[in-house]
Amino acid sequence: MGFRPNGCLASPQETLMGKYGDNSKLIYELQDQGGELLALRYDLTVSCHSPDRMGSVKFLWRSWSPPVCAPSSLPPFPCLCGAPVVVLRATVIAADMKQVPFARYLAMNKITNIKRYHIAKVYRRDNPATTRGRYREFYQCDFDIAGQFDPMIPDAECLKIVHEILSDLQLGDFLIKVNDRRILNGVFAVCGVPESKFITTCSTVDKLDKMPWEDVRSEMVGEKGLSPEAADRIGEYVQLHGGLDLIEQLLQDPKLSQNKPAKEGLGDMKLLFEYLTLFGITGKISFDLSLARGLDYYTGVIFEAVLLQQENDHVEESVGVGSVAGGGRYDGLVGMFDPKGRKVPCVGVSIGIERIFSIMEQRVKASGEKVRTTETQVLVATPQKHLLGARLKLISELWDAGIKAEMLYKKDPKLLKQLQYCEDTGIPLVAIIGEQELTDGVVKLRVVTTREEVNIPREKVADEIRRRLEPCSLSVQSCLTL
Repeated sequence: MGFRPNGCLASPQETLMGKYGDNSKLIYELQDQGGELLALRYDLTVSCHSPDRMGSVKFLWRSWSPPVCAPSSLPPFPCLCGAPVVVLRATVIAADMKQVPFARYLAMNKITNIKRYHIAKVYRRDNPATTRGRYREFYQCDFDIAGQFDPMIPDAECLKIVHEILSDLQLGDFLIKVNDRRILNGVFAVCGVPESKFITTCSTVDKLDKMPWEDVRSEMVGEKGLSPEAADRIGEYVQLHGGLDLIEQLLQDPKLSQNKPAKEGLGDMKLLFEYLTLFGITGKISFDLSLARGLDYYTGVIFEAVLLQQENDHVEESVGVGSVAGGGRYDGLVGMFDPKGRKVPCVGVSIGIERIFSIMEQRVKASGEKVRTTETQVLVATPQKHLLGARLKLISELWDAGIKAEMLYKKDPKLLKQLQYCEDTGIPLVAIIGEQELTDGVVKLRVVTTREEVNIPREKVADEIRRRLEPCSLSVQSCLTL
């Protein structure tokens, strides 16, 4: 979709503070040897960088290389080798001291139009729950569109990206909730909430996906200082969810329709749903007034994707199993770093990579399915002794043809041990070269899962391996039909 890479790790503390609401307490704060106060990035929107050599984004790209843990299907991660070292208590953390946020990068370079992606680690001083994919250090993938465009077109593309990712990964049923900060602020205003309490009230509403309304109401009244009447009026709105019908209903609301920000937000929401209808994805979209996204920098449309599951066969209602993506519009962030306050409208989405991996791992484990632990496509094996030279020659031919081939580092391994290695690691094919195959000028190709074998002319074996493996995008072994 035309996105370009961009990346970072640590930022000055003042860059991050005051932009995450109640979540600011989850930011890791640290100090370098020179006494400068820094913070590890909380997300990839505020905390993205460029080096002091601001003129060349290509300088960043050329220095990127994937770490050993990066899946091959993902774009490269930023390499932090050689970066200065920051000491936090007893922990040594690599960090580039020249990093500035993505918004500041746009402001300092006077960039007014860019589509970028970034895959990297973020850090949260949170209570980890590994079984639910919550960690203190984890990977996120961000897509952002910066620039002055007609309303809701880039916002619709971000939602299309989320829909496409979750559909292609086949994680199960999901729902993308959307709302607008202007609508939410309008609700607060017509319900009698002072403007000074909009942000703190928003943070409380954001807990509705984890707490019942009664507890949220109690926090509004007991901790945030709202009147019981104001809290009750808020409850009438924030428990609503639907689609275009709800938008039309709220546009006719006698109080909300008189609030200018709310009316603008509802108009944009209606336009957004029209574009999402053209994309054909409204079946997975819900306009949900309880969605608040507690980060302070959002200014317009906000969205969050959650996976759904059936509690049991007898329950119709779906229940959420956690957020896997979120984002929204942040039109004011770039202007905070521009000397003249020039704004660059931005909208973006963050995908929780490790949250998704955790869910996939749990489902694979529950199904009993065996997971491949290697990208190797074929193991070169021999059934008799004294054939190491034949294995080396064949594997060299396969490597030259671009085949991901492997062999055991033993002179005369037993055939059973070679086949068992394929079973254990998930290698789908075995290329067997024995005395008879050498005589006949063929290679015996074996499908590990079915144990079926076929002789292939040696000069055609690479093409045959490609033919069997290339159609497989998600499940290699489903394509191995002789």
